[in-house]
Order: sequence, then structure tokens, then C-alpha cells
Amino acid sequence: MSDRPAQPDPLPRAPLAFENSDFIESADGRLLRILAEYQEPLVRFRRERIADTVVFFGSARFNALDVAHHQLQLLQPGSNVPAPDQEQPATDEELASGEASALKLSLAHAAVEMAAYYEDARNLARMVSTWAKALPGPRHRFVITSGGGPGIMEAANRGAWEAGAKSIGLNIKLPFEQYPNPWITPALNFEFSYFFMRKFWFAYLAKALVVFPGGFGTLDEMFEILTLAQTDKLATQLTVILYGTSYWNSVLNFEVLAAKGAIAQKDLSLIQYADTPEQAFAILQSGLEYHLDTPGPADSEPQRAFAPDIPAPDAQELLGPDINKTRR
Repeated sequence: MSDRPAQPDPLPRAPLAFENSDFIESADGRLLRILAEYQEPLVRFRRERIADTVVFFGSARFNALDVAHHQLQLLQPGSNVPAPDQEQPATDEELASGEASALKLSLAHAAVEMAAYYEDARNLARMVSTWAKALPGPRHRFVITSGGGPGIMEAANRGAWEAGAKSIGLNIKLPFEQYPNPWITPALNFEFSYFFMRKFWFAYLAKALVVFPGGFGTLDEMFEILTLAQTDKLATQLTVILYGTSYWNSVLNFEVLAAKGAIAQKDLSLIQYADTPEQAFAILQSGLEYHLDTPGPADSEPQRAFAPDIPAPDAQELLGPDINKTRR
């Protein structure tokens, strides 16, 4: 005699494919996740009428500098978590007592320098946003965009916020603690799983790039976009500024690359340098006005279609009234 029941127990309803987290988060669902990181930002950019951007790169390792009161503190790379005590800049007490190590003393001097860069990024973003807000037209031009985290990224979003302008934060999901800075426009606050999709959105809308002092992440993102410009993979003219001449000259030597034949001499013209917000703004304004006054890729039909004068229609509006409405 078999122990098999006369009939099986009732089954629960199976989850819909797009609600099946086991599938969506699996290797088989990767393609859908990648497509989502293209389509979902695209919809939001269209809805918010973002025409193009000015991207700020720079170090995330320092906490925000508040004019009234602040404590300089070094963070773990790419994180809101403080670095170990031995890597922190010397405190006022340690400096006064003479107990600061050589490393802490050096970091204290560097922290003051980096805090100044924070203020410069904040001021420059405010200047660009104030100017861009006054440009005619229904679309938002030259919107400040950052990686969405602390440090220079926060300074850029903060400056745009102080100008009363929209700004974008393209954050990345990492295995350690990280949060978007509070100055990002909420509707333009993004978090990506894939670095390459985040880099796509940095590059796709950019008309200018300002690179403040930073580390591995800053260098990686900078060279990614410089390579696209060098190889004519960008459809528009891009203004690239390295902010802080002394810092960048001590870290990189592009002239050696050209002298050794690793890059062409003309590639040196891809980069300009600035040391004050006013100087950087003048360079940016000159480069960005090209996209306002000169017909070219920026004024092409695909670009106008990307950032229409009205928010993007939803799927039902595209289908039209003769199609039955759906709940999803």
C-alpha cells in the first residue's frame, strides 16, 4: 500500500516573475537588473527635464566643512565610516602638546588643504548653478552632478542647493556603510549596483567635468571619461578641468606620457587647469556657451528627444486611448 495521498495539497500562488526576488537577484536576472539601471534613471531624467550636466569628481574621505563649527575627520575610502585613529589628522590638543606623530601632523596639514577644496567646490557649483538657472528654456541645463557621497561630492550638491537649483547624485552600492549626502535633489537621488552603469550616466549627459583632488575612485572616473574624449566616443565637446594645479602636477605628469609617445601631443589639450572658483567658472562658462550658441551634436534631434520640453509621457500615454488601460 502506497503512502501517497489521494490528491496533493493545494499549492500557494506562484510569484509573478518580476516579483520573484530569488530570480531577479540571481545570475539569470542580471540582464534585467542592468536594463533597470539604464531605464529607470532615463525615465527620471526625462521627467525632471534634465538636458545635460556638469560633473564634479573628487575625494570622499573628508567630512563636510561647516563654516560655523566642524571637526576635520578622515573617512575610510568611499565610506561614511571614520578611518582608524592612527590615520586621522592631529587634533588641536595633540598639536598643542607636541604629541602628534609625523603622519598625523602631515595629515593635519593636508586636511586643511582638502577642507579648502571642499569650499572651492561648493562655491564653484553655486556659481555654475546660479548662471545656468538664468538660461532661457524649459529644460534644466548644466545640472551639477556628483557621485552622491560625502566630501567633494557633497560640496558640489550643496553649492547647487544653495543656488536653488536641481542637482544629481549617482551613488553606488558598496559592501560597507554609505549614504547619499542630504543636498541632492530627492527626485534625482540614485543608487547603482553596477559601476559601469553609473559611469554611463556620468558620461552620457556631461558637457563638462571638474576633477578635484582625490584618490583611486577619482582617478578611475577621470581617466574613463578622458579616454572616451580622446577616442571620440563622446558625441559632444567636453570641457575638462583639473582643479588644484599643484596637487595634480605632483600626482600626474601628462607631459611625460606625451614625450614617451604614450599619448599624442594634442591629447594634452583635453585638459585645462584652475586654482580658484572664479578661474574655473570662466573656463566652464566659455566651454558651455559653445553648446548654447553653436549647432552641433548637443542640439541634435536625439538630444532634444532625450530631454523634451515637457516631462516624458508614461507608457499608457504613448499607447493612446484606443488601447485598454492596464494596472501595471
